[in-house]
Amino acid sequence: MYENMVDVLIYLYENYMDGEGRSPLEQGVLEDELAQAGFTTTEIEKALQWLDELAAGVEVPQYHDHTIGSIRVYNEAESGKLDVEARGLLLFLEQNGILDPVSRELVIDRLLAIDHAMVTLDEVKWVVLLVLMNRPGREDAFSQMEDLVYNDGSVYLH
Repeated sequence: MYENMVDVLIYLYENYMDGEGRSPLEQGVLEDELAQAGFTTTEIEKALQWLDELAAGVEVPQYHDHTIGSIRVYNEAESGKLDVEARGLLLFLEQNGILDPVSRELVIDRLLAIDHAMVTLDEVKWVVLLVLMNRPGREDAFSQMEDLVYNDGSVYLH
């Protein structure tokens, strides 16, 4: 049995959202299918709420030009949940044009919404992928991130 909300999100992405799977089901049917796949009701509810909150966060206004090139300073709570590797990955993705400042903030918000004391690097990658999938105009960045997630190699390209 799966005990992680991120596993539900990954399952949903791979079965419904990657454009290759079947179309999404009615929510009740979807919840039943997720339960049959071994996910707990609590984790299913958390994942669906997480996706609803992501959809609401996508509606934020675009960033201003003065934010480009700025450095993100993490507060204590963020640093406690996102270790140095996670913060480094976010910086790398932003410096390479995969994340823009608005997407970065959405990613951080969604990472903080995961109910673990600390998130893993794989969870960061998946959250970035899900955020980019929901950001209009970020299709190229989404494709690059999808390659990074599925090729499972080192993200830090030289």
